[in-house]
Amino acid sequence: MAKLLYRLGMFSARRAKTVIFAWLAILAVAIGSFLTFGGQLTDQISMPDLETTEVADRMTEELDDGSGGSANVVIRTEDGEAFTDEQQDAIAELGTEVEEHDIVTSVTDPFEAANEVEANRSDMESGRQELTDGLDQLESGQEELDAAREELQAGQDELDAAAEQAEQAGMAEAVQPQLDAQQEQIDAGRAELDEAQEELDSLRQEVEDGEVELDRAQAMLDLADGMGTVSDDNSAALMVINFPQAAQALDMDQVTAVSETLVDADIDGVEVLPTQDLSFEMPAMFSTAEVIGLLVAAVVLLVMLGTFIGAGLPLLNALIGVGIGVAGAMSLSGVIEMMSITPILGLMLGLAVGIDYSLFILHRHRQQLKSGMDVTDSIALANGTSGNAVVFAGATVVIALLALNVTGVGFLGLMGSVAAFCVLVAALMAVTMTPALLSVTGYSILSKKERRSAGRAKARPEQYNGDKVTTGMRTGNAVLATVGALVALVFLALPVGSLRLGLPDASQEPADSTAYQAYQETEESFGEGMNSPLLVLADLPESDLSEGEATDQQIAVAEHLAQRDDVETAVPTGMNEAHDVIALAIIPTGGPASEATENLVHDLRAGGVLADTDVADVELSVAGAAAASIDISDVVADALPVYLGVVIGLSLLLMIMVFRSLLLPLVATLGFVGSFAATMGVVVAIFQWGWLGDVFDLTGTGPILTFLPILVMGILFGLGMDYQLFTATGMREAYAQGAKPKVAVRKGLVAGRAVVTAAALIMISVFAGFIFTDDVMITSIGLALAVGVLLDAFVVRLLLVPSVLHLLGPAAWWLPKWIDRILPNVDVEGTALEQEVTKRSQGAGI
Repeated sequence: MAKLLYRLGMFSARRAKTVIFAWLAILAVAIGSFLTFGGQLTDQISMPDLETTEVADRMTEELDDGSGGSANVVIRTEDGEAFTDEQQDAIAELGTEVEEHDIVTSVTDPFEAANEVEANRSDMESGRQELTDGLDQLESGQEELDAAREELQAGQDELDAAAEQAEQAGMAEAVQPQLDAQQEQIDAGRAELDEAQEELDSLRQEVEDGEVELDRAQAMLDLADGMGTVSDDNSAALMVINFPQAAQALDMDQVTAVSETLVDADIDGVEVLPTQDLSFEMPAMFSTAEVIGLLVAAVVLLVMLGTFIGAGLPLLNALIGVGIGVAGAMSLSGVIEMMSITPILGLMLGLAVGIDYSLFILHRHRQQLKSGMDVTDSIALANGTSGNAVVFAGATVVIALLALNVTGVGFLGLMGSVAAFCVLVAALMAVTMTPALLSVTGYSILSKKERRSAGRAKARPEQYNGDKVTTGMRTGNAVLATVGALVALVFLALPVGSLRLGLPDASQEPADSTAYQAYQETEESFGEGMNSPLLVLADLPESDLSEGEATDQQIAVAEHLAQRDDVETAVPTGMNEAHDVIALAIIPTGGPASEATENLVHDLRAGGVLADTDVADVELSVAGAAAASIDISDVVADALPVYLGVVIGLSLLLMIMVFRSLLLPLVATLGFVGSFAATMGVVVAIFQWGWLGDVFDLTGTGPILTFLPILVMGILFGLGMDYQLFTATGMREAYAQGAKPKVAVRKGLVAGRAVVTAAALIMISVFAGFIFTDDVMITSIGLALAVGVLLDAFVVRLLLVPSVLHLLGPAAWWLPKWIDRILPNVDVEGTALEQEVTKRSQGAGI
C-alpha cells in the first residue's frame, strides 16, 4: 500500500493540474446531480415494524374514522383577554381558507366545537328534565290505573255478592242477564286497563332506555372534559386540521403552504401558532457558527504551519471534498427517504477529517522540505508514509460508520453510510488532491525563514520521529497522570446512570419558534399532556355485543384508565362495525418526552392496568407520536450493545494487528470506552439535567437523542483510532528498533503529539461550530463529538495511554509468538518505503 500511495503521490504531483481539474469536475457533477435529482429531506424518523405503526394500520383498517392524521394550531389573544365575537368570526374564516388546501380534509373550529359541547350539555339537561317529567307522568298514570283497577275490583266484589244473594233467594235465573251485562262491563274495563298498562310499561321502558343512553352520553361528556378546545379563560383555543394521512407522511411543500396560510393570517389582536407537526423547518446546512468553527481551525493551522498558503490548503481540500460528498449523497434524496440531519453529519465529519488528513500529509511534507528533500520526491514520500496512515485511519472510520448498518435500524445505517462516503472522499482527496496542491504551491508551503534554512540540516526522518528522546517519563508523573485521567473520566461518566433516550419535542425548539410557543401555550392553557395524546386500541374479549353493550365497555375502560395518576383523561373516540374493537384517546399528565409518559406507554402495553376491574380481559395497544418516539428509542437502545461489541472487537483486532501487542490494544480500547462514557455523561448533564443550559441557549431539557450514543460511539472509535495510530506507531517503531520500553513510549509520544494536538483542535473547532445552531439534534451531536474528541485525544491518547504503557514496561509489547506468526505485517507508517527512499537518496540504489 505504501508503494502504491508513493506512486500515486508522484503522479498527482507531476500531473497536478489534471488531478485538480478532475476533482473540480467531480464536484460540478455532484452539485449538478443534486440540483437535478435531489428530493426533499425530512425531519421525521420513520421505521417499519414498530408496534405504533401496526396499531395505526389497524385503526385505519378497522375503524371508519380511524384513518388520516391531524395537527393542532394554537390560537391566542395578544393581550390575554377573552376572544371577541369578531375575532371568533375571523378564526372561523381562517379555518375555511385552510380547508381549501388539497391535503386538508376538514378543519375543526374550536369555538363551534366548544359551543356544540355546551349545546350537548344543555340538551342533556333538557333531556334529563324531560325524562324526569315523563317519569312523573308515568307515575301519575300508574296511580290512576291502580285506582281504576281498585274501582273495578270493588265493582267485581259487589257483583259477586249480588250474584250470591240472588242464588240464595232463588232468583238467579231472573237476574242472570243483568249480572252478565255488568260482568261484561267490568271485563271490558279490565281489558282497557290492561292495554293502558302495556302502553304505560312500554313508555316506562322507553324512558328507562333513554335514561341509559343519557347516562352514557353524560359519561362521554364527563370524560371529554379534559380535551377542551377553548381555555377556561377563553384567551386560547386549539384549531384541529385533519388530513387524509399522518402529517409526517404528507408532501412537505403542501404542509408548508398550510403553515404559511396560518402564519400569514392577519387577525387583529390574535396570534396563530402552528404546532411542530406543521411548522417544522429544515436546519441550515451551513451557518455563521460553522464559519466561526472553520476560522478557529484556520487559526490553528496558521499557528502550526506558519503560512497562509499552508493554512488554506487543508481548508480548500476539505471544502471541495465535503462538497462532493454531501452533494453526491443528497442527489439520492429523490429516491431514498433521507433525514435532514444525515447530510449535516456528513458535512461535520467531511470537514473535520478532510482538514486533518490533508494536514497529516502536509506536515510530513514540510518537515522533509526543511530537511532538503526535492518537492516532488517529498510529496511522493509523504503520500507513501503519512498518506498510508491516512488511508488506514480513514478505513477504520469508514468501517465503524458502515457497521451502523448491522444495527438493523434503517435511518441509522443510512446516516452511517452517508458519513462513511464523505470520509472516503476526504481520504481520497488527501492522497490525490493534497499532493497536487502541494506541487502547485511548491516551496511556498514554507515560510520565508524556513525556505532560507531548508537543506542545511541533514535529511534525517528520525528527527521528527522523536530520535532526540533518550529517557522515559518519570514514573511518579505517570502514576499521577493515570490516576488523574481515570478520576476525571469516572467523574464525568457518573451522569450516564440516568441516561434516557428519546426524540426531542417542541419544548426544545428555539424560543422564538412558533412550535415552541405553541407547545408552551398548550401546556399552560390545556395541560402538558395535550402535547402528547396517546391513541389506544382495545380488543374486547366478547363478540356479538350490541352497540350499547360495547359502548358500556368502552366507557368502563376509559373511566378506569382516567383514574390513573399519570392520566389526565381518557376519551372514547370510535368503534368498529363488529363492536369488538374500540378506540380511545388518552391525555397523559406528562409531556411527550417525560418519563411519566414513557412509563405509561409501557404499562399500557404490558397489560394488567385493568386488573381487578370488570373489563380486566380487554387487551390494549398504543399508538401516537409519543409512543412512536418510545418505540424508536427502544429499538435503537436494543441495538446499542450489539454495536458496542462490534466496535470493541474491531478495535482490539485492528490494534493487535498494527501494534503487535495485546496489552496496548486493551488499554487503548478501555480508554475509548472511558472517553465515550465520559462524553455521554457530559451530554446527559447538559441536555437531560439542564446544567449550563443558558450557555448553550437550551430552551428545555429532555431525553438524549435516540441515536446519539450509537452514532457518537462509531465516530469516536474511528477518530480515536486515528490519534492512537499517530502516537502508538512511533512507540512501536522505536521499541522495534531497540529502544527500551519506557523510552519507546516517550519517543512515540513526542513524535506524534504535535500533529495529534493540532488535528484534535481542528476537529473540536469544526464540531463546536455546530453546537450553536437552532436544531437541538445537531447541537447535541456537535457537542458530543467536540467533547468526545477533547477527552479521547488529550485525556486518553496523550495522557492516559502513554502513562499506563510506561507503567506496564516490557509487558506493554508482549505478544504470543503464535499470534505474531499468523498476523499480517501492517506497515501503517510506510517505514519500509521510507528506508528504501532514504537509501536511494544516499546513492545506495535498490
